[in-house]
Amino acid sequence: MSTPPPSGPDPAAEASLSPSDDDTSAQAPAEGAPHHRRLRWGWLLLLAGLVLVAVVFMRRHPPATSATTAAGGADGGHGGARGPQPVVTAQATTRDVPVFIVGLGAVTPTASVAVHSRVDGQLMRVTFQEGQHVNEGDLLAEIDPRPYLSQLEQVRGQLARDEAVLENARLDLRRYTALLEQDSVARQTLDTQRALVRQYQGIVKADRGAVAAAELNLAYTRITAPVSGRVGLRLVDPGNIIHAADATGLVVVNTLQPITMIFSIPEDRVPQVMAKLEAREVLAVDAFDRARQQLLATGTLLTVDNQIDPNTGTVRLKATFPNRDSRLFPQQFVNARLRIDTLPGATVVPTAALQHGVQGTFVYVVQPDNTAHLRPVTTGPTDGDDTVITQGVHPGDAVVVEGADKLTQGAPVRRQRALSSGPGVGGSGGADGGTRAPDGGR
Repeated sequence: MSTPPPSGPDPAAEASLSPSDDDTSAQAPAEGAPHHRRLRWGWLLLLAGLVLVAVVFMRRHPPATSATTAAGGADGGHGGARGPQPVVTAQATTRDVPVFIVGLGAVTPTASVAVHSRVDGQLMRVTFQEGQHVNEGDLLAEIDPRPYLSQLEQVRGQLARDEAVLENARLDLRRYTALLEQDSVARQTLDTQRALVRQYQGIVKADRGAVAAAELNLAYTRITAPVSGRVGLRLVDPGNIIHAADATGLVVVNTLQPITMIFSIPEDRVPQVMAKLEAREVLAVDAFDRARQQLLATGTLLTVDNQIDPNTGTVRLKATFPNRDSRLFPQQFVNARLRIDTLPGATVVPTAALQHGVQGTFVYVVQPDNTAHLRPVTTGPTDGDDTVITQGVHPGDAVVVEGADKLTQGAPVRRQRALSSGPGVGGSGGADGGTRAPDGGR
């Protein structure tokens, strides 16, 4: 009985196949090794790039620490990781504060006269220099007087003749009166002579009026300054024929010392002004330049117009200025500031300290423990770089004038001097917590 062959693989077959399988498995790793290495380096470079981006992001946006989170919480925050906030403070002070009404205005001469000729004729000469200051009555120009001299001689001759006729009529009247007493002449003749005398008297009176008119026309050939002031540019040259009806005169004379200004204020401020005027108080008016930076002159209020302009809701006021230094000029645009009242002992802070939010106007007040506390305030009028505080701040309080935009309620602060002197902002001193520098306040 023969033995069956085993069920497993044939050892001979395995021996014949093993050499080829070993060769294939040995060659595969050798061919794929460069590809796997390139893949591995690509992933490593990508990972390094992500790590680098993460590091840059963390440096620019550091995560909030627990202290910072607590500082920004509901309690208003005390102190973050960055330490106290540097601020500049100024001290609330008390002083008398003037109350002003401001308006826009224009300078006007006290008197402005366009000089015209009163008679017709040839302009012979001009005696003024353009821009010269002249006094009332000074000779400005002269017209050829010869035609008017001739006319004057004519009317004087007519007057002399009519006066002689009148004198003869009076003599006849005296004769007729004596003859009537002797009953040598009729009464009708006497009455006729009396009427004739009165007629001649009227003619003589008319002649005397003609003489006065001729003398006046002759005087008008000398053109004089009607007011004192500064003459403008000459409008007619000598040699031209000028007429009394000419639309253009010879020159314009403006009175500049004193000079006036007309400006407008809102209608709701009129009662205050009228009350002061009726009490005969002298109200000061300041004239500033277009930029409201330079004070040009100081004068006094003269009067208020008699009606309100319905289109603008304003009323016009007139003020006068001595203008001895000629800083004001006709038609110059100015900003007017009318001093209407004075608040004695008012509490003032720099306007830069005022902040505005949904809760209204407020300031940050630095406490003795160097923490900033928000305090709502009620403001009054403004005077220069300062604002009156009627409620919310007391004299001596240190208010923040720089750095308030980064503060929160109760935040710790560190006082420092201002980097640059600005209007109404003074240095706060160093660590000693001083307030405004000497050059920072008013």
